[in-house]
Amino acid sequence: MNKSDNINRRRFLQSSLIGSAALLGGSSLFLSARCDGREQKPASSDFAADIEIELTAASDEISILPGQKTQVWRYRARVLKGSGDVVQNLEDTFTGPVFRLQRGQKVRVYFKNEIPDKSIVHWHGLHVPEEADGHPRFVIKKGRTYIYEFEVKNRAATYWFHPHPHGRTGPQVYNGLAGLFLVTDEEERALDLPSGDYDVPIVIQDRTFDRDNQLVYLNNRMQRMTGFLGEQILVNGKPDAELSVATRAYRFRVLNGSNSRIYKLAWSDGTPLVAIGTDGGLLQAPVQKDYIILGPAERVDLWVDFSSRPLGSELTLKSLPFSGANTGGMMGGGMMGMGRNRGRDRNIPGNGDELTLLRVRVDRREQETRQLPQQLSQIDGFDLSDAVNRDNPRTFRFAMQGMKPTINGRTFQMTKVAEDEIVKLNTTEVWQLVNGGGGMGMMGGMMQMPHPVHVHGLQFQIIERTPSAGWDSIKDGFIDSGWKDTVLLMPNMRAKILLRFEDYTGLFLYHCHNLEHEDLGMMRNYSVKA
Repeated sequence: MNKSDNINRRRFLQSSLIGSAALLGGSSLFLSARCDGREQKPASSDFAADIEIELTAASDEISILPGQKTQVWRYRARVLKGSGDVVQNLEDTFTGPVFRLQRGQKVRVYFKNEIPDKSIVHWHGLHVPEEADGHPRFVIKKGRTYIYEFEVKNRAATYWFHPHPHGRTGPQVYNGLAGLFLVTDEEERALDLPSGDYDVPIVIQDRTFDRDNQLVYLNNRMQRMTGFLGEQILVNGKPDAELSVATRAYRFRVLNGSNSRIYKLAWSDGTPLVAIGTDGGLLQAPVQKDYIILGPAERVDLWVDFSSRPLGSELTLKSLPFSGANTGGMMGGGMMGMGRNRGRDRNIPGNGDELTLLRVRVDRREQETRQLPQQLSQIDGFDLSDAVNRDNPRTFRFAMQGMKPTINGRTFQMTKVAEDEIVKLNTTEVWQLVNGGGGMGMMGGMMQMPHPVHVHGLQFQIIERTPSAGWDSIKDGFIDSGWKDTVLLMPNMRAKILLRFEDYTGLFLYHCHNLEHEDLGMMRNYSVKA
């Protein structure tokens, strides 16, 4: 790597991650759309949008590796109504864009599908109506437009958005379709956290490329069943990522945007990580960890202070080795043993191998007076005593049956719900999520893998987590306080979560966020009824 390469990467991170938003003009134009032959409702005349955004998914080509450009799919956005700094398109990368909204704003998004595949957008972590959640029954074909209308009711946090067509979420995210949806509110603004150039998105993904620099996805059936793992780590769409920083405090918004890979985040010199937020926003107080476990779709906001580091010093964000990602019976000692060296003919690191994620270099001096707040937010959590099923939690078991990933022995059905998947509006419940216990088919009951479980339409609290396979190598890395929308279940692990169903009735999803498992049917509907 030569000096110009370093400069180019630093310029990318400074300009595309945290540079000024591209201000794009335009007028609001209603485009009719159909969803699989159904007429999509037009923009509501009684919905007074504060912000209108046009979001387009389209084919493109990007320089990722030296040589030939890589064919990708990417989102591009422009503001049709409201302040132009609401949208930041990241140049020279397929990652993004970044939306920056305020709690209480009413948003209308015109999603235009220009990729050669049916698609729809899910606003991951947002509390929105059924029609705005991105359910796969609302997919649209190429050339169509879907209109979203919702109020931003969530507290300040790092949310994100990605496609959600049934059976095609994995390849569409893998080909580049993912962006960040950042929300702020009065509580967060009062803290004077690092902002602007010092508020840095860190989207971590893994990819495999062929000799022509084109993306390679799912080499074999085993990869589809266990989950895709790539050869190279990309940060914000770039390999061998480097970031130039000053001697001051930063906010790193870290998203695990990988299809199935888990990260054990840590600094190379052993400096503790300081977490200030998780999926659903700020914690009550900072949490210090030697390492943090981050499953697919999970987020963590880090306070990183470089003020005491000498100029020219370097620090590396790594994923430390861990065990327990793949265990169980014959598969644990045989085929699943490939979890740590799967596809070594392609030098693919396993789920649990040590990885270098991001190199940081302190190259300029700036005065810093900002201090880490010891009180970050007030979290008014749910009361367990209010749960209507406190003594009899609903249990959802994520397991392999034969070659199928299932939930309670079921796979996805587009509009159907079982009796135990119907909940009542304005109630609080306890759900017990279990990893393991499949049937006794050819492989059922013997194959156990991590399942990052995501519940649509709300944020929940984790109230209990049991030990699992590889526990000693991961047990100190979970942050179970605060609000969450995704919980990582390692093999044999159980977790209890506390949820409340409010504001919206309708059909919502819960599923494994290993995208290959999701596409194979480890996803179900739950219905909220008045």
